[in-house]
Amino acid sequence: MRTKHIMYKPTGVCSQVIDVTADENDVILQVFFIGGCNGNLQGISSLVRGQKIDDVISRLQGIRCGTKRTSCPDQLCEALKELRAAPLED
Repeated sequence: MRTKHIMYKPTGVCSQVIDVTADENDVILQVFFIGGCNGNLQGISSLVRGQKIDDVISRLQGIRCGTKRTSCPDQLCEALKELRAAPLED
């Protein structure tokens, strides 16, 4: 199975890096957040594993954290948009 992988630097949130991998069918295989609210981000990572990129984007895009214009779930969507366009690796 071929995969694609990126390490995304989010902006406007506490997490510092989102490391995400998907398969050739745009199914999310793994998500790791570095920094941020550990328990919540582990939960998000677990919930999106096995989901299609577009399904996750449609559910999480636009979520805000308090008065911030974005959130870790919203930044994950930005990472997933980049991942969707990333080249497949062997």
